[in-house]
Amino acid sequence: MEIIRHSEWEDTKLTLHLLSQILGKLKLGFAPQEPQWAHVTLPLTVTGFSTGPLWSGEMLFEIDVDVAASVITVRIDTETTAIPLTAGTSIKSYYEAIVGALRASGVAISINPESQEMPDTWWLDRDESPLAYDTAAAKKGMRLFQYAAREQTAFLAPLRCRKVKPALFWGTFDVSSLIVYNKHEPFPKDLVIEKAAFDEPMIEFGFWLGDASVDVPTFFVLPYPFQYTELPSERIQPADAYYDAAMSECFLSLEYVTDRDVQSFFRTSFDLLSEQLGWEGCDHYFLPLKMPAQPKQEPMDESP
Repeated sequence: MEIIRHSEWEDTKLTLHLLSQILGKLKLGFAPQEPQWAHVTLPLTVTGFSTGPLWSGEMLFEIDVDVAASVITVRIDTETTAIPLTAGTSIKSYYEAIVGALRASGVAISINPESQEMPDTWWLDRDESPLAYDTAAAKKGMRLFQYAAREQTAFLAPLRCRKVKPALFWGTFDVSSLIVYNKHEPFPKDLVIEKAAFDEPMIEFGFWLGDASVDVPTFFVLPYPFQYTELPSERIQPADAYYDAAMSECFLSLEYVTDRDVQSFFRTSFDLLSEQLGWEGCDHYFLPLKMPAQPKQEPMDESP
């Protein structure tokens, strides 16, 4: 898997993060509510990310960000509007084009244009700063998200438990999934996002593209309730993975990943954290499915 470091595409990554905020805020307003904010996550597509289908009255609409074709597509029933993804365009321009296409078709929109969970505050409807866009870098970054979603799906899919499937969380701009334990565990502070995200015990499996302090993309596993205590990192595989008590997270840098390392990281982190949280009945999660094995999918040989 080819790694693109944060420092190699941070400006383009910011553009995609801001666009994901627009799409996510639309889901916030139109998707039926689910625990852990699962309804506002953005599904990954072959070429980027999307709102998925959303209803507004009797109208069905969807917005796709296609990084390969460098275009944002707004589909409302049978009507389609294409918005080019180009260097130098502001987030205000993207916002006006997306929201304008929806309103022109009769979709009533009322969203908070202030960015959420980003290090710096952006006003999506009024910031005119020119943004970067590099198609090649965007494709590499999205490929990492797709790879992370595949690894998370491979781990979670056969498990017999309650889960939130992998998707793009647009506040923190990471691809994450959850195993949720059926018990009420209210968040101790009155914070709007956190008290809905963290009100049941859970273990999050995530992938983050890095920032100015951590340049290399990283897999992580986070428990709730948070465990700010020393745990035996030697139980986590592979050898380069570790538990950080100050962060209450297990980490595995992408630069150390080979072969089956991610699956080992997820399983050993889950075993350690579920024991620490006192979860019962986890053996049931891993009982084999009573289904015929699927044929192994190998890359096709397209040579002449």
